Amino acid sequence: MSIRDPPNSVWIVRTIRTILFDRIKGLETPSAPFAAWADTDVTGFMMTPGQVKQTEKFFAEHPHLSRVLTIDTYYDVTTLDGGGSHELITTVEEAVRMGVDAVKMLFPWNISRSERATMCARVGKIVTACDAWDIPLVLEPVIMGAPRTDDVVIQEEKVARIAYDLGAHIIKIAFPGEERTARLVDELRVPLVIAGGPLAGDVNDTVDAIGQTLRAGARGIIVGRNIWQRERSEGERVLKEIGTLTRGVSFTS
Repeated sequence: MSIRDPPNSVWIVRTIRTILFDRIKGLETPSAPFAAWADTDVTGFMMTPGQVKQTEKFFAEHPHLSRVLTIDTYYDVTTLDGGGSHELITTVEEAVRMGVDAVKMLFPWNISRSERATMCARVGKIVTACDAWDIPLVLEPVIMGAPRTDDVVIQEEKVARIAYDLGAHIIKIAFPGEERTARLVDELRVPLVIAGGPLAGDVNDTVDAIGQTLRAGARGIIVGRNIWQRERSEGERVLKEIGTLTRGVSFTS
């Protein structure tokens, strides 16, 4: 499966999220979750450089699993209205050497104008490097630390357009609702993947949101905490139902 633009399938990535500089529930041993979830309906993982290096043998033995490498960090990820610091932690060339399938960057927008300009310049350089090495960039427009109000959803939709203008190959966005997802898919015409976000609601709520995502034409679902921070049986149920939904999707282009 090409992670850049899967023609007739949806891919599910179990996200490990951006570098957090912290020990969080469910990821106490960072390299442990891959074997624990690899035999489910997961089709890939979002990973840090340390995880990629420590699990080389495992993924060599499981070549069907995609790996998306986080190449940046934003500290503190919970900070609202700026105050964070965004930097690259590795290079596209190193990602290619590692053999991963895609690289991923945050694209925070509730920062100062000068920080926005710097961010856009950084993204542009990464897009150029990705094009040179033929590896896709997953770019994630986000309003850092903000509650999911209507205003924030509208802002992130606008920032998704900026991500497109900068040349992102895949755009990852928090679920903005079925109608807005369909509009983004129709207007931008690049693969759109939807983030699962923090653990919230019951299993049915999560599955319903994912069903809306797929009906709207999104090409993938990146779900992490809504799976691995649940009780194992609940997490497995979410994955099973997501797998059933994705197998029922067909794309014509």
